[in-house]
Amino acid sequence: MKTRFILPLIAVILMIACQQKPDVAAPSFVKVEDGHFVKDGKPYYYVGTNFWYGAILGSEGQGGNRERLCQELDLMKEMGIDNLRILVGSDGERGVTTKVEPTLQIKPGVYNDTILAGLDFLLQEMGKRQMVAVLYLNNSWEWSGGYGFYLEQAGAGKQPRPNEAGYPAFMQAMSQYATNEKAHELFYDYVRFILTRTNRYTGVAYKDDPAIMSWQIGNEPRAFSTEALPAFEKWLAEASALIRELDPNHLISIGSEGAWGCEGDFDCWERITADKNIDYANIHLWPYNWGWAKQDSLIENLPRAKANTKEYIDRHLKICEKIKKPLVMEEFGYPRDGFQFALGTPTQGRDGFYEYVFSLVGDNAEQGGYFAGCNFWGWGGLAKPTHAEQWMVGDDYTGDPAQEAQGLNSVFAGDSTTLAVIKNQVDRMSKIAK
Repeated sequence: MKTRFILPLIAVILMIACQQKPDVAAPSFVKVEDGHFVKDGKPYYYVGTNFWYGAILGSEGQGGNRERLCQELDLMKEMGIDNLRILVGSDGERGVTTKVEPTLQIKPGVYNDTILAGLDFLLQEMGKRQMVAVLYLNNSWEWSGGYGFYLEQAGAGKQPRPNEAGYPAFMQAMSQYATNEKAHELFYDYVRFILTRTNRYTGVAYKDDPAIMSWQIGNEPRAFSTEALPAFEKWLAEASALIRELDPNHLISIGSEGAWGCEGDFDCWERITADKNIDYANIHLWPYNWGWAKQDSLIENLPRAKANTKEYIDRHLKICEKIKKPLVMEEFGYPRDGFQFALGTPTQGRDGFYEYVFSLVGDNAEQGGYFAGCNFWGWGGLAKPTHAEQWMVGDDYTGDPAQEAQGLNSVFAGDSTTLAVIKNQVDRMSKIAK
């Protein structure tokens, strides 16, 4: 598709928002067969995105905007983006700076029904469009509660937040989670509640809903110390076994960054991914966060970022070939040129990085390899950020969580050159699937 046609196309899509009719053919669950994804009886290779705020948009309470949600889904579907990685819900108190609001799990066993309704509505609308969700249930980072919430509720005391104590202190504190069995039990209670839910709009139990592709244990679960790795592996195995017991229909994934999330230990990543209840492998990739690209030289650093990216992917692909499981790079991003955030600022570096990542996925898939898909971070769509430095209550949700600059890694509906790169890859992957 030519770039000049993308913005007029968006206008047409928005005119028909929420008017989608359910497809006639009943969709089936996404499966893994012989190390590859299969959907509706055909090979499934995909370009997806991260849409963590989808359930909040689907609600009718604070932060809810069902009209925008339907518009966003229509826009993504039209582009061929059919795989959305989504946060089930945030944990803990409201009014905490740098944390997602509103929260779903206010206290253990106490839930915000408007967010549950939002998740129900989101899954209903995705099902109408034959889109699939990867739903993650926990988070090692502070922006949605996760580890810190469960530690506090398990009696470990007030946990530090990076915006106040710094990330080293935060990560040291979070290393307690791997060995805190009380925190794990609270999390398992939450898993039981979500996985045994029935959608109020469709009447379909979550475990029977093909709009869900995968349950994911968490967003970037980490041990946060080498000493905690054995306990970390044990917890992941317990969590995946529980999910499998509750729901035999859906795929299970970890949400791992790869070896980067295993304290640099590739053997640890192999063990957790090879677990019998884990169906496919995940990695994430962040050249700026990992020091491969600098704020003042993002375009100049692009060759180094590409070289390091290929090395990182190749090492994980060798493991996937060994354990015969597909690989998804479900998070990757690159800042806007000049480390700017505003709508309309240039994205030459990002476009170059996306293009390179897509080429690695496509080349491998064309050769019948295990690199099956990717989810770029993240979908900002129609959002118009109000505060540049971080999200504040009342602002539009973007692909950037509350603690980050709004526009840092988001792909907005007006980013025509990035959308063209994404569309080209969607078309390529569609041809491979045929």
